[in-house]
Amino acid sequence: MKPPCFYLLIILLVLPLLASPAGVWVPIKNVNDPHVKEIGEFAVAEYDKSSKADLKFVSVVKGETQVVAGTNYRLVLEAKDGAATKHYEAVVWEKPWQNLRNLTSFKNIN
Repeated sequence: MKPPCFYLLIILLVLPLLASPAGVWVPIKNVNDPHVKEIGEFAVAEYDKSSKADLKFVSVVKGETQVVAGTNYRLVLEAKDGAATKHYEAVVWEKPWQNLRNLTSFKNIN
């Protein structure tokens, strides 16, 4: 029979994995977090560069994260397109320990 501390150790190691398993989209609780806002601003700026658009970031409306080899952020953004305010869905992949970000997708969802 194994000692009780062995089972406690196993529980302590496995429990964090069950709370947020890799590959599962988890809602972002605070879309006003400065890092989340920074990811949203990055998405709009990258889209503007690649599409020759001139969107202006307004806010992050909602979002989710997914742990992969880094973190995917799937955000619903509000941005101004001229005088019109529109909603967009952006996916950004980030590896902060390598100072790496990549805009994976960006689409209008109005």
